[in-house]
Amino acid sequence: MRTLKSLFCLFIILSALSFSLAGCGGKSDGDSSSATNGASSSPAAIASAYSDGIDENGFWDGVTARDYVELYDYDAFVVPSSAQTVSDADVQSSIDALLDGYSTSEQIKDRAVADGDTVNIDYVGSVGGVEFDGGSTGGMGTDVTIGVTSYIDDFLEQLIGHKAGDTFDVNVTFPADYGQENLNGKDAVFVTTVNYIVETKRPELTDAFVKENLTADYGWETVAETKDAVRADLHKAAIQAYIQRYLNNDVNVKSVPDSLVEYQKNVMVQYYQNYADSYGVSLDEFLNTYVGFASLDELISSNAESNVAAAKTSLIFQAIAEDAGIKATNSDVAEYFKKETGSEDYSQYEQNFGLPYIKQATLSWKVMDYLSEHCVLE
Repeated sequence: MRTLKSLFCLFIILSALSFSLAGCGGKSDGDSSSATNGASSSPAAIASAYSDGIDENGFWDGVTARDYVELYDYDAFVVPSSAQTVSDADVQSSIDALLDGYSTSEQIKDRAVADGDTVNIDYVGSVGGVEFDGGSTGGMGTDVTIGVTSYIDDFLEQLIGHKAGDTFDVNVTFPADYGQENLNGKDAVFVTTVNYIVETKRPELTDAFVKENLTADYGWETVAETKDAVRADLHKAAIQAYIQRYLNNDVNVKSVPDSLVEYQKNVMVQYYQNYADSYGVSLDEFLNTYVGFASLDELISSNAESNVAAAKTSLIFQAIAEDAGIKATNSDVAEYFKKETGSEDYSQYEQNFGLPYIKQATLSWKVMDYLSEHCVLE
């Protein structure tokens, strides 16, 4: 079910896509590849970075993974009962998350703001009586949740007790290491207006709600069927999580081709380059200001082990696919995206990442399904 993600790698595609689209729209002119590494956030460059070295079937080009991986007896792999536990609370939490997608919001203007409220506000910030860039909502309004949304100092707590229509000063002090020279350690005043409180109402799960909203997409007709399906999905996810931990920690990878480690590094750099382009700054400036790395070399060095681990994981999945004869067809890709996004149309993903990359993601999904279906449940 697409609101209860299977644990595998669609999140990689989705998160990367959000940054690539932001990067592509960040600047309309000039050279967006100002960083010294040469990465770019043009659609062609992104697709090239993610699909480079992967063949049209989703396998590493020229790599026989079984030469590098000591395969285990995955058809006799035992998943203990303790790893399959799904509680009633787990089921309810997942159902609540599902229902959240059908929630409605109401604007409340007749009571004071309380701790934990989501509030729509406008503000204009100034330091020493002078407004500064990025310190205003521009009258567009923004939703914040007290105790959840991260704002400087006790900005949001100062909203408590005010009502819709109130305009007042919020006094804060920027951290000394805020990252902008004109704001570091400075006292600021934000002239703030409360527009309204946002109250979200989650619908009740009833047979009528299921038939109206869930039957077409999921095939469920009743509350009982819904709960059973959610429990089954969580059970499968728990099994796959146990298998994934075993793959990461216990399967021996004798060595890793340098090309795969280099690939992981390049994709990581591209990921941050997209971010930097969306902010309109160089990669080094972005890493230093927003991520806390002094340079690209420091980023690469700090992530060296995780890049090797990612390369190992990809080798393991390909080795199992080779051994079990698992392939990813275009129909499989459509099925994968239908399951995870609700649509068989993956053209936008193909444009941004290339078909080889999403074939590899689909292949990994099929391998995980195979492993969970062929394991032995204690």
